[in-house]
Amino acid sequence: MTKVPVLVTGGAGYIGSHAVLALQDAGWPVCVIDNLVTGFRFAIPEGVPFYQGDIEDAALVARIIAEQGVKAIMHFAGSVVVPESVENPLKYYHNNTVKSRALIESAVQGGVPHFIFSSTAATYGMPDVSRVDESCPQRPINPYGMSKLMTEAMLADVSAAHPLNFCILRYFNVAGADPQGRVGQSTAGATHLMKVAVEAALGKRESVGVFGTDLATPDGTGVRDYIHVSDLAAAHVLALGALVAEPERSLILNCGYGRGFSVLEVLDAVDRVTNRKIVRHMQGRRAGDPEALISDNRLIKATLDWEPAYADLDTIVAHAVAWERKLGEILDKG
Repeated sequence: MTKVPVLVTGGAGYIGSHAVLALQDAGWPVCVIDNLVTGFRFAIPEGVPFYQGDIEDAALVARIIAEQGVKAIMHFAGSVVVPESVENPLKYYHNNTVKSRALIESAVQGGVPHFIFSSTAATYGMPDVSRVDESCPQRPINPYGMSKLMTEAMLADVSAAHPLNFCILRYFNVAGADPQGRVGQSTAGATHLMKVAVEAALGKRESVGVFGTDLATPDGTGVRDYIHVSDLAAAHVLALGALVAEPERSLILNCGYGRGFSVLEVLDAVDRVTNRKIVRHMQGRRAGDPEALISDNRLIKATLDWEPAYADLDTIVAHAVAWERKLGEILDKG
């Protein structure tokens, strides 16, 4: 199979930077565009062509496609904080929907035949079942989920009208860091539970809030499907190979492990790995939080022959802790 040049949008961010490493490790030519609003220049490996700019800049994207001979786009650029999307919906519809439309148009005009989109389980909203497969109704309950769903719809429509096949990957809860310590979750003020918990364990936060202790789950706290970011990146590389091998086929796949952990189980794991006790503040449940959200991952396993390498909670935590310590050193050096 020919390994075509790939443009990664948001390649200086958390998930995008892991995808860049996975592509590079697998021998795919890769380049990056990122506006560095939330990404970090240090996250991009040496030798990878980097363009600082916005995916909405059609002239810049056209130049990248021409200069690098881009034949596939992996689209990670966007905003990802659910509560912020409720407070500032226009930001999310601009960053996640309007800009995605511009990028898709650039792909069509530039003759890019393959497109992989970073979507989310938030498009399912509050599912009627705790184990969610790809056929579950998509009823987003916040602008973040809706902004991603609108891009999914655009891709389907554009693919029907133009020679573009796509893979939509709907992530569950992404966590952890590169096992080799090359990159990790670096965003200041991140809201992901594991990032917050690791920061608390290392003294960067005083405590962790637990939102909801009376849910219909084994210990009363919310249950989520946590997937290691490097396993997720590997899924993107496999998806790209599938699109290149079968240009007439498009894919929509859940990305998760098919099992869930509660908030308290995650905090217990961080305690174990760090040998410290996180201060926990029990609070009321947040409106719109599903009690449990777990992926049915049978389709991605069958379609891409994807087998997770890091499907162990303590391993995910250990990699997150190692990166958090290294990140402190990087930021201290300035």
